[in-house]
Amino acid sequence: MSNERILMDETAIRRALTRIAHEIVEKNKGIEGCVLVGIRTRGIYLAQRIAERIHEIEGLPIEVCELDITSYRDDRKSGNENVGSVVPAAASEQGMRHTHVQDKRVILFDDVLYTGRTIRAAMDAVMDCGRPQTIQLAVLVDRGHRELPIRPDYVGKNVPTSKQEEIEVSLMEIDHEDKVTILH
Repeated sequence: MSNERILMDETAIRRALTRIAHEIVEKNKGIEGCVLVGIRTRGIYLAQRIAERIHEIEGLPIEVCELDITSYRDDRKSGNENVGSVVPAAASEQGMRHTHVQDKRVILFDDVLYTGRTIRAAMDAVMDCGRPQTIQLAVLVDRGHRELPIRPDYVGKNVPTSKQEEIEVSLMEIDHEDKVTILH
């Protein structure tokens, strides 16, 4: 039987995302030329929440796109089928490619950073959609155990874990509650 412990509740998640939004605005000296790219599934919801906070801070909207990295995953590849897409979050998905990242400062969002392989796949997908000026990384939880030299620019919470533990992020948009738990 596994033990579950709540690491972040709704309030802690809200505070972490507000802090990350302020850090993004500060580091980029505003939001001009920035685009938020959320990695499907939970990363897009985090990016949308950050966009709302940035709009409150700056009084300006910031573009949000959804990134599907399924075909870029090194644990799911079957040949050379890389056809990822960066799609505006409000658009319907037709599998078409967009160049919303060309010469932009891309801020990638994911819920949990672990080995770094998801982020590597996301960077490959972004680069296939255009050449961004920079790519920055924001994660709600960094749990360590990197297999690749990837480091987040913005972190909601650092949680040292063992490889046997699991971090689970639940978001209101799909899980009907906001919380981060660790399973032992």
